[in-house]
Amino acid sequence: MGHDVMIKAFGWHMNKRQFLKASGALVAGTVLPGFALGEQQSAMRTNWAGNYTYRARRLEVARSVEDVREIVKRSGRIKALGARHAFNSIADSAGDQLSLKSLNQMAVDPSSRTVTVGGGVTYAQLCPYLDRQGFALHNLASLPHISVGGACATATHGSGNTNGNLTTAVSAMEVVTAGGDLVRLSREREGDRFPGTAVHLGGIGIVTKLTLDVEPTFQMRQVVYENLPMAQLETHLDEIFGSGYSVSLFTDWQKHRITQAWVKTRVGPGNSTEPAAEFFGASRATRKLHPVEGHPADSCTEQMGVPGPWYERLPHFRPDFVPSSGAELQTEYFVPRQKGYEAILAVEELRDEVTPHLLVTELRTIEADDLWMSPCYKRQSMTIHFTWKPEWAAVRNILPKLEEKLSPFDPRPHWAKLFTLPPSHLRNSYEKMPEYLALLEHYDPQGKFRNEFLDANIYRS
Repeated sequence: MGHDVMIKAFGWHMNKRQFLKASGALVAGTVLPGFALGEQQSAMRTNWAGNYTYRARRLEVARSVEDVREIVKRSGRIKALGARHAFNSIADSAGDQLSLKSLNQMAVDPSSRTVTVGGGVTYAQLCPYLDRQGFALHNLASLPHISVGGACATATHGSGNTNGNLTTAVSAMEVVTAGGDLVRLSREREGDRFPGTAVHLGGIGIVTKLTLDVEPTFQMRQVVYENLPMAQLETHLDEIFGSGYSVSLFTDWQKHRITQAWVKTRVGPGNSTEPAAEFFGASRATRKLHPVEGHPADSCTEQMGVPGPWYERLPHFRPDFVPSSGAELQTEYFVPRQKGYEAILAVEELRDEVTPHLLVTELRTIEADDLWMSPCYKRQSMTIHFTWKPEWAAVRNILPKLEEKLSPFDPRPHWAKLFTLPPSHLRNSYEKMPEYLALLEHYDPQGKFRNEFLDANIYRS
C-alpha cells in the first residue's frame, strides 16, 4: 500500500509527482477552471470539505424526472451529484454530473407507513416535514444536511446496537437507467435481488425517488458524559453502546480515555427518569459540548437531557444550522462489534502518529443487515471514524498504517470517505461482490454510470 493504492482509492491515474501536486491542490480547495455549467447554473466545483475537485466536464440540472430521462439518454457518462458530502471521487464523472436538487417532492402514505421523497431531498428537509405528519425515521446520521439518496446509496449509517443503517429503511426506488428508461425497484417485486440494488454506489442509474419505511414520531433526550475510562469497553462494550437508543463515543486517543460519551435515549412511558450523574466512571457534563474540544457548541443538538423531537436529538448537529464548508478530511472503518475493543487497542498503538493530525475520532455501533454492499452486511459492526485536520500529506501516510493495524478485523471502509484498502481486500470482504457486478452489468451494460471510483474499487476487484 502507499501512494499508488491511494491513487487507486481516488480513481486517479498519475505518477507520484503529479499525485502530490494534485493532492495539495485538492486540500486547498482549488476550483477547476473552465467548467461548463448546464443551463448556465453556477455551482461549487469542489466537495463540501474542499479536499476534492470534481473533474466532470459539465453539470446538468434536472427540473423533473423527464429532464433526468432526457439528460441521461443523451449523455455518454454521467453521475448524480447530491449534497457534495463524499470525500472521494464516488460522485464524480469523466462526462457529466447531474444535480437533482429540484426533485424535492415528499409524500407520506400513512396506510403503508412509508414516505416517498425525490432524489434531491435532504434529511434536514425531510425530517421536520415527516414529524409534522406524525412520523419518524428509525435512524439518522450525525449531520442532517446530507441527501437521502446519497446517504442510502453509500450505506451511511447513524448509530445504535439495534438500528440498521439508513438504507435499511428503503423499501422502493425509482431509477432512470442508461437508456433513459424509468424503472421501479422494490422489496416486494425484486425479492432477494433488492438488497443488491439498495446500496448501489451510483452504479445502476440515477435514483429519482426513494420510498422509506417510517414509524410513529417520538421524543428523545441527549446527555453527554466526560472522561469515560477506555478500559470499561473491554468488558462492557455492548452494555455501554446499548445504554441508549443511539450512543457515540469520542476520543483523541490520549490517556486511554473516551473524552465524551453522547447518549441519546427515547423518552416515553417508563423511561422518563432523570439521567444518571455517572456513566461507567464518566461524569455528566454540566455544559453543552462540541465533539472537538475547544470548538463552540452552538451548532450542536441539545444535550442537557431536555426532551425534544427525534430529528433534533439523533443527529449531532442542528438541522437549522447550515454548514457552508468543512475544513476537514474523514475516514471510517467498520469492524465486527465483538472485536471492537481489540480493534480500539490496535489503533491506540498509533496514537502519537494519529493525534497531531486529528480533530476527533468517533466510535459507534450499527446492526447487521442483508444489503450486499453494506459494510454491515451480515455483521454487527462498530465503526472507527476519524475526522482529520485538512493535512492530506500526513493523513495519506497514516491511512495505510491504520489499515494494517486493523487488518486482523477485516475492516470495511465507508464508501464515501478516504481509504487506501486495495481492491483485492474489498473483493474478499464482500461475498456478494460477483452478484453486485452482475447487477451493474444488467442495468448498465455500456458502463454509462461507471467512473474512476467504481473502476478502481469494484470493477478491478
